[in-house]
Amino acid sequence: MRPMDLLRISVTNLRRRKLRTFLTVLGVVIGTASIVTMISLGLGLQQSMLDEVEASGGLTSVNVTGKSAGETYIYYGNTEEEGEKYLTDDTLEKLKALEHVIGVAPLYEITGIFKKGNYEGYIPIIASTREGLEARKLTLKDGELPEVGQSRLDFVYGNTLLTNFYERGTDKGYYETGTVPNIDLGKDTLFLILDTDSYWASQDNSGSEGSSEEGDGFNQKQAKKYPVKSSGLLEGEIDDYSINGYYAYCDLESLKKVLKKEFTGKKIPGQPETKSGKPYKDFCYSSATLEVDDIDNVEAVVAAVRELGYNASTNQEYLESMQKQFFIIQAVLGGIGAVSLFVAAIGIANTMMMAIYERTKEIGVMKVLGCSLKSIHRMFLLEAAGIGFFGGFIGCVLSFILSAAINMLAANGGASMGISGNISYIPPWLVLLAMAFSMVVGVVAGILPASRGMKLSPLAAIRGE
Repeated sequence: MRPMDLLRISVTNLRRRKLRTFLTVLGVVIGTASIVTMISLGLGLQQSMLDEVEASGGLTSVNVTGKSAGETYIYYGNTEEEGEKYLTDDTLEKLKALEHVIGVAPLYEITGIFKKGNYEGYIPIIASTREGLEARKLTLKDGELPEVGQSRLDFVYGNTLLTNFYERGTDKGYYETGTVPNIDLGKDTLFLILDTDSYWASQDNSGSEGSSEEGDGFNQKQAKKYPVKSSGLLEGEIDDYSINGYYAYCDLESLKKVLKKEFTGKKIPGQPETKSGKPYKDFCYSSATLEVDDIDNVEAVVAAVRELGYNASTNQEYLESMQKQFFIIQAVLGGIGAVSLFVAAIGIANTMMMAIYERTKEIGVMKVLGCSLKSIHRMFLLEAAGIGFFGGFIGCVLSFILSAAINMLAANGGASMGISGNISYIPPWLVLLAMAFSMVVGVVAGILPASRGMKLSPLAAIRGE
């Protein structure tokens, strides 16, 4: 029997029992949609993690840390062991001299208090060179990166930075009230306090701060306020989570000038001090990012950095660790969906077995007319594969609908989920794999019924026994 004849007979037989075929296909649809949707959640989380890795320098960057200096807001991978030495300008020169290193960007992290009217926020500040800020891939919707070496401080503000502000008196912010602070980061001049210890001490002593921005009771003993403006704003709304969204970014040299001027003869916040309690002679950075010429040379650079007495970590290490966790998550989610498809396979086997009993005479006639056993076997396998194919196709379409709904709900959920972009991601290979898998399930489920139909005795089948 020709393949086209087998295909035509198989389709006709499936259409003959429309309701039973529909219910069997529906089982495959549910199973396929469950597997694809479950796995898509794991892939979405993995894609989000890859985007964060790319935003923090990609796979050719090495994060270097030494003894604690400044404050730390950024995760640097495996930093359980503190480096033996501080990161200073002399260190940067040694790092630049390492083979395969094509760029070094120091970074200093500190917390400042930003004030505007009746609002104030405890904001993490990240200062780096222009190359360091560019390496973070800050996507600006307005403005540009701060100019280098200025005597004043200009900032690039993160899109979610306003969530760190709260109203004095009520101590309530955006997440408590649902109201965005009345601050235009792009246009308003904010006041920055770097000496936070003195500021909080003055609050404890005075008990109140006054009402005006210019004359709010500050005296010479109180912390100095610096008027600062925005040089740019990061892309995104206040509820759009991003790895860079909660920080204020500025030029490192400009921040160093301001810090050294304000804390002349005193220890700069976060900077180390000598055993006698005096400020450390060199400015110490929180970390440094090395750019390596090729991904194959990253491990060699890491080893060289550790030989110098500093801790080094890579995004590759972080990526490998997270991929192992996501593989487990995907396996668990896929296994949950596979249960539904297993139940659908039982339904296919039941449907095909019922078809054998109902078509015994038809099978007998086909054998008497000379139809080969292989053709009869293939006919039932084609029917089972057809159920798997149509169920898989419709299941994939349903998966895209569910994925879109999940991403829409996640987007409305905002930053509370802590995930950027879509949390459900369906790549083309997953669709093809799901459809192929559903067809294989259909074929496997149809093997036993097809074998039974092939073994029927022609005379017994004709008599209906």
